[in-house]
Amino acid sequence: MKVMLLTRYSRSGASSRLRYYQYLPFLKTSGIQVDTFPLFGEDYLERLNTGRSQNPASILSAYFHRILRIATGRGYDLLWLEYEVLPWIPDWVERILGRDGVPYVVDYDDAVFHRYDRHPKLWVRSILGRKIDAVMRNARLVIAGNTYLYEKAVRSGAKRVEFLPTVVDAGRYHLKISYNSPVFTIGWIGSQTTALYLKPLYAVFERLRRHFEIRLVLVGGCSRDIPGTFPVECRLWSEDTEAAQMLDFDVGIMPIPDEPWAHGKCGYKLIQYMACGLPVVASRVGANIQIVKHGINGYLASTDNDWEQALNALHENPLLRQSMGNRGRQDVEAHYSLDVLAPHLVNLMRGALDKNK
Repeated sequence: MKVMLLTRYSRSGASSRLRYYQYLPFLKTSGIQVDTFPLFGEDYLERLNTGRSQNPASILSAYFHRILRIATGRGYDLLWLEYEVLPWIPDWVERILGRDGVPYVVDYDDAVFHRYDRHPKLWVRSILGRKIDAVMRNARLVIAGNTYLYEKAVRSGAKRVEFLPTVVDAGRYHLKISYNSPVFTIGWIGSQTTALYLKPLYAVFERLRRHFEIRLVLVGGCSRDIPGTFPVECRLWSEDTEAAQMLDFDVGIMPIPDEPWAHGKCGYKLIQYMACGLPVVASRVGANIQIVKHGINGYLASTDNDWEQALNALHENPLLRQSMGNRGRQDVEAHYSLDVLAPHLVNLMRGALDKNK
């Protein structure tokens, strides 16, 4: 079986790395040959992560090479797409593929359709608002990372929809050894964009700081408007060091707003924290509700008071942090581990070639 994988980014892009690249060794050992062709390179990602404007000529070149790749890519049994063939372009290519081209599988770990159907400009909503519905409908298989995305695919009229959560390679994550930290460390991992979700919690951190010593450690993104009323440490992210850096946390947090875009998030940072044996506190939104077992492996929070009570309880009781962390690690090994989910993906890819499934 020969598959052309069309990712959005290279391995440095989180969504591409987690939903595609980390599975490639398992697919290879299962007899599935995957040739990978990212749309955008490292320069695009670097500009994206640093807030710099993109190079239009570089984007046009990327689009041209992708179209050329598909047009000349004979001999493949299946195409495997990240979200869509070409962002911000109508579904012409997917429509051709769905009608008489190579069958394709498309995967979603984010509500990318809201870039179009909730865009502030009417002409974007008019032209592209239903694009992802069409992409899903013409796919041989849609793979969804959470319930919100799954239900969207079903409503679009997709022929077949399967659920596959975002997972970690549990072997890369070591358990936290000591839960008796002199300074209570609240940890977060993410990007410059999602660091904005921390802002509503600043007042909570300020109140906690009055009662006991805390610090906030941010890996991968640091908002510029953090007040100076509590200690903050910003660290650079790298794939090689992210697991080790989280061992400095006493609790991992995931605040997200209760809005449509956030409902598409798959809770990956929660799974990372849990893989390290950390308790978690997360907004009671979207996939977080399925991942976090309230009072068992962490806490779900809806209000500032919920956040304050949860963090205070975890500070006061190191044994609670340890027991919740251990339970979280067990949940990861059972439900969010690469070793467990990779065989499922192999079966999905093989099944996508069977029109009767």
